[in-house]
Amino acid sequence: MAAEVRIRTVEPADRHAWAALFRGYRDFYALEHDDRVIETVWAWLMDPQHELQGHLAVRDGHPIGLAHWRRFARPSRGGTAIFLDDLFTAPDERGGGVGSALIADLQRVADAEGLTEVRWITSETNVDAQRLYERIAARSPFFTYIAPPAG
Repeated sequence: MAAEVRIRTVEPADRHAWAALFRGYRDFYALEHDDRVIETVWAWLMDPQHELQGHLAVRDGHPIGLAHWRRFARPSRGGTAIFLDDLFTAPDERGGGVGSALIADLQRVADAEGLTEVRWITSETNVDAQRLYERIAARSPFFTYIAPPAG
């Protein structure tokens, strides 16, 4: 029987394990390798004044999944919510409840802080993740658009 998954905040000693997971996330979405991105996001996670938060799923002392998230204002609701920016499980740990444990942890944070929801997006091609998401959440009826800076 596999050991239980524990969710905790990213700590300075997690730098290398976190970076390996984040590179795996970026590889999954075919993003080019860029150490500047890794360094920037790590600096954000280590800065207590930055909005980005990081949680790790840990089994037997080894990080096996990550969640990057932040609180954001929901003007239409008159409240604050959590936006889950990145969710990743190590390939050899998929199907073992890591993703659902990370999301459940954010739901507990939202509940404890009186936030309105936990919200995220995923690629239309990420059908494995969609199977999990369809079990634990409702699909939003909204489309996402991306516009470049005017310049």
